[in-house]
Amino acid sequence: MSDVREVEPSAAAEPAGVWAWAVSRPWWVQVLAVYAAARLFTTVVFLWVATVQGQNAWTGPHPGYFPYVGFMFDGSWYKNVAENGYPAELPRGADGLVQQNAWAFFPLFPMLARGIMQVTGGPWEVVAPLLATALGAGAVLAIHRTVVRGALRAVAARPGLPLATVALVSVFPTAAVLQTAYTEALALLLIAAALLLLLRRDYWWMALVVVALGFTRAVALPMAVVVVVHAAVRWWAARRGTDTFTWLTGVGLAALAAVAGASGFLWPAICGWVTGVPDGYLLTQEAWRGVREVAPFGGWFYVPAFWFGAWAWLVVGLGFALVIAVLVVPAAWRLGNELHTWAAAYVVYIAAVVEPGSSLARFLLLAFPLGAVTAGVVTRPPAGRRWWFGAVVVVMLGLQVLWVRQMWQANPVADWPP
Repeated sequence: MSDVREVEPSAAAEPAGVWAWAVSRPWWVQVLAVYAAARLFTTVVFLWVATVQGQNAWTGPHPGYFPYVGFMFDGSWYKNVAENGYPAELPRGADGLVQQNAWAFFPLFPMLARGIMQVTGGPWEVVAPLLATALGAGAVLAIHRTVVRGALRAVAARPGLPLATVALVSVFPTAAVLQTAYTEALALLLIAAALLLLLRRDYWWMALVVVALGFTRAVALPMAVVVVVHAAVRWWAARRGTDTFTWLTGVGLAALAAVAGASGFLWPAICGWVTGVPDGYLLTQEAWRGVREVAPFGGWFYVPAFWFGAWAWLVVGLGFALVIAVLVVPAAWRLGNELHTWAAAYVVYIAAVVEPGSSLARFLLLAFPLGAVTAGVVTRPPAGRRWWFGAVVVVMLGLQVLWVRQMWQANPVADWPP
């Protein structure tokens, strides 16, 4: 395959004033400026919600910014991992069932934070959120390059698409977690980097990144599907004489797919080996579920009814229809095979393995190519229609305020984690 020139984003018309200055900056300055503006907005939202936060299990009333984004919910679990590691035995209740424990939380992010804490002497509640914010900055830079490289047709038609994608990812309602002591920022960085390396055919480096992903979140398995599709596309292009595909290429890509698949089972295997309970990771996951059973797509049969009652199947059907629509519109097919496959495979994967609850919206953040699809739809010509993009940004920011207010604010009586 011949080398392709990466298309840089540019304005659709001759800009003026501040906008002219902005679009004349290097791409990475534009990306970081958009990300910084989004994080500043989220910081203000967190500070506002903290003023109405009461006493809870993680902080006192009206906490400061860093305790609020560093200790709440999963942040305290990751803090425990950073400071104490993992239990050698799975804790069990009087009924013999495995209780909630640290093995549900992957080690790479808390270990990175621990290393920085030891070097700087900084506390968890400062180091972890700042680390996540920095990793998020790296993630949006990688997302920009991935869209430039992996969506050539779409970028050729809409040069501003990579930056628009970064903007939509940065203001996504649950993008607030990119500056909290959660693993989304690191996972987003590794996913975007893995896809970029695959597009550049840096397969050895991609293998290392995918292994790191296996120690960050339980999302490595869909990457194996992306590698298989990438291999199939290269093989078909070779048959048409537009690429090369030797037996060594096939063996290498098969090995890469195997690494991605193995990474998906790496942490559960380590949990089983350390605790002496082969299915200890699954038993730990069951402790967080309404029904103690981890079966593919099983949660969709009882959770929606809890949330929506008689309207459950209508709501679920409309939700799935919306996701499918986003995956099949022309803007999705212009993404390129690898980005399109990741979005589809990841959405199917999380639908199969997670219990559809309050955290589902947060998990969708990692399907960042859907942001490129949305950007492609709302920025389509003619230029007069592009105010739709601004409208989408405003709506997402409003939903982010709602998400932080409703999900991050802890209710001491009964609550659902974000």
